[in-house]
This record gives sequence, C-alpha cells and structure tokens, in this order.
Amino acid sequence: MAATIDNSNAVQATKKKHLGIPEAVFVEDVDSFMKQPGNETADTALRKLDEQYQKYKYMELNLSQKKLRLKNQIPQITQTLEILRHMQKKKETTEPMETHFLLADNVYCKASVPPTDKVCLWLGANVMLEYDINEAQALLEKNLSTASRNLETLEEDLDYLRDQCTTTEVNMARVYNWDVKRRSKENLLKSATKS
Repeated sequence: MAATIDNSNAVQATKKKHLGIPEAVFVEDVDSFMKQPGNETADTALRKLDEQYQKYKYMELNLSQKKLRLKNQIPQITQTLEILRHMQKKKETTEPMETHFLLADNVYCKASVPPTDKVCLWLGANVMLEYDINEAQALLEKNLSTASRNLETLEEDLDYLRDQCTTTEVNMARVYNWDVKRRSKENLLKSATKS
C-alpha cells in the first residue's frame, strides 16, 4: 500500500513539474473517444486536437527562445567570473592591469585599471551596482548555478513538450484514419443498398 502511494505521488510530481504544460492523453479507442461530449464529428475532434497542437507549438517556441537566451547568458556570466578572478589576483599587486574593454559593437578601448576591490556589475534594465569583488563573485556564481539549473529544466520541459506534440499528432492521425474508414463503410453501404 505504501509503495502504491509513493508511486502515485511520484507520478503527480512528474505531471506538475513541467511548467503547467497539459498532458496529451493518447487515444487508445477512437470509437469511445468520438462518443465523448464535444466530439460529434471527426472535424470537430480534429479541430480540438489541432488547437491543442498549436498551443503546444506556441509553448515550444517560447521555451526555445528562453533556452537560447540562457545559452547566451551562461557564457557571459562565466567570462565575467573569470575576469573577477583575474582582478582578485591583481588586487595584491601595485601595478595597474592593462586591458581592452568593449566600447561599442566591435569597438574596443585600451584601459589601465589600478588594483581595486570594487567592481560594477550590470544587473539589467539599465541598472549597474557597485560590489566588492567577493560579493560580486558570490552573486555571479549564484546566477550561474541558477541559469544552469534553469537551462536543464527548460531542456526537460522541451523534451516533455515534444512528446506531447508527438502524442497529439498521432491522435490526429488516428481520428482522421477512423473517419476515412467510417466514410468508406458508409459509401459501401450506400452503394450496396442502391444495387
């Protein structure tokens, strides 16, 4: 009994885990599916399935865009962390650090940076804050781990979403084939009664 409860809790946790993406139920028995309320004709059932499919595709597009943003963000955070580590090493010396920084797209400027224990980080939305190097490093490491975790979750959600798209496509094909068979039977019966 306890194993059954644990198993059902695991199944519920898996269902809730995917950003509220509704599960596409596989249509085993098309006859009973077509007898359900709202499925009066094959066209209405196909329209409902197509609408569900389009929603899945829209969600997939949004998740793919989020994934792309995260894939661009992670290398930037990593690069910033490397720069902070280099600045920490140079903090001990008295000689300035010679570097080039990005002024505009493909335009760099040479700079001489004196040893410092303060850095400014762009936080987004045109906001920049000054941090101690250690605080900035802790913040960026936290952001990197969060972004990596979010990327893994997004990839799992995209896989789940692709499975739902495939299930919906198969359901649409099964309903369509059911309708083709039904119409061919009706045509055979009509031609048999005319003869």
